[in-house]
Amino acid sequence: MVKISFCGSFHSFTMRLHLVLLFPLLSQSLAFSSPAVVQRVQGRSLLSLSSDPLAETKTDQAAGAEEESSLEPLYLAASQQVEGALTQIISDENTLNPLVHFTKEYLTANQNAFKAGNEEASSGKAAQRILEGIKLGMTHGLGENKYMFGPSHTALRGKDPEAEDGNTYDFYAFGCDFFRPCMNVEKSVVLGQENLQKAMDQVAAGENVVFFANHQSEADPQVFSVCMEKAGFGENAEEVTYVAGHKVTTDPLAVPFSMGRNLICIHSKKHINVDPDTKPLKQKQNLAAMGALLQTLKKGGAAIWVAPSGGRDRRDLETGKVPIAPFDSKTIDMFRLMANKSKVPTHYYPLAMVSYDLCPPPDYVVAGVGEQRNVRFVPVAIGCGEEVSSVGGLESRDKFCKATEEACQRHYEALVDM
Repeated sequence: MVKISFCGSFHSFTMRLHLVLLFPLLSQSLAFSSPAVVQRVQGRSLLSLSSDPLAETKTDQAAGAEEESSLEPLYLAASQQVEGALTQIISDENTLNPLVHFTKEYLTANQNAFKAGNEEASSGKAAQRILEGIKLGMTHGLGENKYMFGPSHTALRGKDPEAEDGNTYDFYAFGCDFFRPCMNVEKSVVLGQENLQKAMDQVAAGENVVFFANHQSEADPQVFSVCMEKAGFGENAEEVTYVAGHKVTTDPLAVPFSMGRNLICIHSKKHINVDPDTKPLKQKQNLAAMGALLQTLKKGGAAIWVAPSGGRDRRDLETGKVPIAPFDSKTIDMFRLMANKSKVPTHYYPLAMVSYDLCPPPDYVVAGVGEQRNVRFVPVAIGCGEEVSSVGGLESRDKFCKATEEACQRHYEALVDM
């Protein structure tokens, strides 16, 4: 993980971040309309696509120029103000460049949303959100005060400060409010609402529901919440528990979004073998996570979202299409085993997610954290299939996994073809 170079203690860094980033933009968002700011031109490259931050190729410069030119004056001014603030506190270009890129991507998505009629995507409000996200990431994702996730995590909502170690901030609302403007909610689709209703009724009756989903973007929890809101299940969405990999609990920018979710924290099979020296510790943590999962199921009334593929769907470089990553039968077997041990009735639903274009992941799997993040203003969609019957013993496990994956595939194709 890259490190931020700064002077003084982490506390003074956080305070400086708050002063430098928040006051000029949160308190004076109208300053974005200043002609002097709008016409100000930065004298250096803002985006480097190279792994070497010092290598400024013509391709990099052209990409940066094209990205900047797509921003209209108010959003360009916002981008330049954010970059100027970041430049004052971050000296490491490996850290600075991805944040600048993410800022431009986010502001461009909000610009397009504003043109579509979403007033929450104005340049001032978008800048406030990106600065708030960076501030939270720096505060809770780095340094001595970095938030540490256990095998399970209860969403920090700020509703009960005493139970949340004094926290008064609603991280769930922050995450939804951050990504909602980037989703074309009006054109977004929710299929299988009758199946969602049945699932929520089962949860209300004290039984458990597991959604076996494909996974396409880092914003999938927010996508699920926003789509559930659209279908009238907003309050239900707040209670969902997500099975989370190590990236969303260790990447500084992802940490505050994860803090607002109920989580079971595991190391996926794709990444557990990356570092042989830490494999035993990761396996121990996974056992603790399975224990937390079992306790959650024993309580009953749980809705759990899990991606049996163990990672995000990736674009096929030859066809340009985004196929669903294969489901791992062992993951599905584990959930069925835990459910049987819990002695609480548990129901299984296939859930198709279409969110790739919202936050496209890299075309290759990156083991570490800190990947370049892209954001688009696009419709999103979910499709919930009928309950998959869980019958038989070990001899039927492959059949169950295949049936679940095929059902998810059918709903995914239906959404993509719309």
